Amino acid sequence: MLALLLAAVTVSTSFEGGNLGKVETVAPEHLRLAVKGQADQNGRNRQANWYYFELRNLPKRPFRFDLTDLVGEYNFKPGSHAVTKGTRPVYSYDGGRSWTHFTDDQVSWNEEVKELTVRFTPAQPAIRIAHTPPYTNSNLQALLKEFGSKPFIKQEVIGKSVHGRPIPLWTVTDFDTPEAGKQVIWWMVRQHAWETGTSWALEGGLRKLLATESAGIRKRFVFKVLPCPDPEGMAEGAVRFNANGYDINRNWDAIDPVTMPEIAAMRKAILAWVDSGHRIDLFLAMHNTESVDYIDTMLSTGGPELNALAQRFQRLLNEKTMFYAPNGPRDAGESTTPGMKGRKTVHQELFAARKVPAFLMEQMVENHPRLHRPPTVQDRLDFGAALVDVLTQAVAPAKP
Repeated sequence: MLALLLAAVTVSTSFEGGNLGKVETVAPEHLRLAVKGQADQNGRNRQANWYYFELRNLPKRPFRFDLTDLVGEYNFKPGSHAVTKGTRPVYSYDGGRSWTHFTDDQVSWNEEVKELTVRFTPAQPAIRIAHTPPYTNSNLQALLKEFGSKPFIKQEVIGKSVHGRPIPLWTVTDFDTPEAGKQVIWWMVRQHAWETGTSWALEGGLRKLLATESAGIRKRFVFKVLPCPDPEGMAEGAVRFNANGYDINRNWDAIDPVTMPEIAAMRKAILAWVDSGHRIDLFLAMHNTESVDYIDTMLSTGGPELNALAQRFQRLLNEKTMFYAPNGPRDAGESTTPGMKGRKTVHQELFAARKVPAFLMEQMVENHPRLHRPPTVQDRLDFGAALVDVLTQAVAPAKP
């Protein structure tokens, strides 16, 4: 966290999820802001696509900031950068309660040095700025406060993070209706802390599931929800690694309860569910990326049933949501880095270990072809609500 006096402007990250690197003053109305980023346990695979800070005492005249130090590597490929010419940061004048994207004419990209510049005239003396609309542990607790007393949501703690924060598992169903005959969907979001759009989508989905009019869904389905795989990252404004530097979606085949207790706890809970005789009809891990939507699963090894489910899932997404993936589902393969231990994603490992019909979903944060703008919080909430219908219809298609 930091709070530095820079001429008349103060830059602060002293709030939940705040993070930023070095701050340089070029002029009273021009700051250079390095994005701190995060690397793995070996100092590799650095990504710099989370920043969340507040500017205070802003002048009532044009102001500029440059986002710098953006280049890192992805899956051991140097030179990658997740902030791109298509990135449109979000801002809030009400302390983070509502968010708006900066517009195309306010943002420019320097391809030579890989830097993003934002120019704007402040409407108020204080503004918060982030890569995407933040979703913190406090948001999650507020959601629980609103819905946690309902009789059809059960809360468990299945483990603790490196720093002792709880790893929650929620079950949503009609508990008065026997589980036998119900279909079961597992829904995981936020393995990577920066991917806040997945949390907003889950909130939209939970609001749909917990609504009075969804009683029929709760009688026929069990939803097992993993809403917070990386509570440290959500609290501290990290990117994609736990406090020990382990990627929470790359080490599912190299379990160590000491260095990566989050993965160990979630893997144990999922496999225990299967091994005790319960079903999983579909497992979904949601993610965000820059400029593409897609789902992938083990198409090449999953057989006809998994392939049919993938095609049905894709079709319903395209028909009923803003999802844009005209080329269909992708093949996930066996590992993100074949031949290297500790490089399997959750869906790759669950299929390898128990043949779970598991999917990864990526959703773009940049300009969306169907929306013709970056997705907003409301778009994510709406998508999550529609996704509930997609998931239930994908695993229980209507009979002809």
